[in-house]
Amino acid sequence: MKRKEESALQELMNEYGDYLIRTAYLLLKDHQTAEEAVQDTFITAFDKIEQLDEADKLKSWLTTIVLNRCRSQMRKWSWKNIFLNFDTVERIKEDEGAPSPEEELMDLVWNQNLSHAIQKLDYKYREVITLFYFNELKIPEIASYTNSKGNTVKSRLKRGRLLLKELLMEGEEGFNEREEKIQKSARS
Repeated sequence: MKRKEESALQELMNEYGDYLIRTAYLLLKDHQTAEEAVQDTFITAFDKIEQLDEADKLKSWLTTIVLNRCRSQMRKWSWKNIFLNFDTVERIKEDEGAPSPEEELMDLVWNQNLSHAIQKLDYKYREVITLFYFNELKIPEIASYTNSKGNTVKSRLKRGRLLLKELLMEGEEGFNEREEKIQKSARS
């Protein structure tokens, strides 16, 4: 990749593409915009590969780039005024030990509810929850990616989990009021 070979870029996209798209989708709430952010990430990585000092840090470097792209997208005025649809994700299992149709339906509904609830969170909570649970990063890693302190990440995780629990337990009604109460109680 350091020699800017297209085959190396293709290999990089095959290895990290799904990971980066999943991360961007959970943050941006839109599959097409997530794909654009990931494409921009690969273009930036290809152009600035000389800045990567250690090859073993490639995944974290790409994650940082995609996080910055997502933040940039969230800052745009027009982005905040677009209604984003939740795309349904279907699972297909081909092995013989596949769950029953009822179990698959229940799993699908749960995953949709969870994803929908995560997407309703404020970006700062959505970001740390995505990085912690879906990307399985540790708190110090999240802190470095988000340019935050470890305690800030911990408090955002805690508040985000509380808000997520409320959303999943009680539904969407009164969510904003509960969010304000949780934030006030956290400051006390």
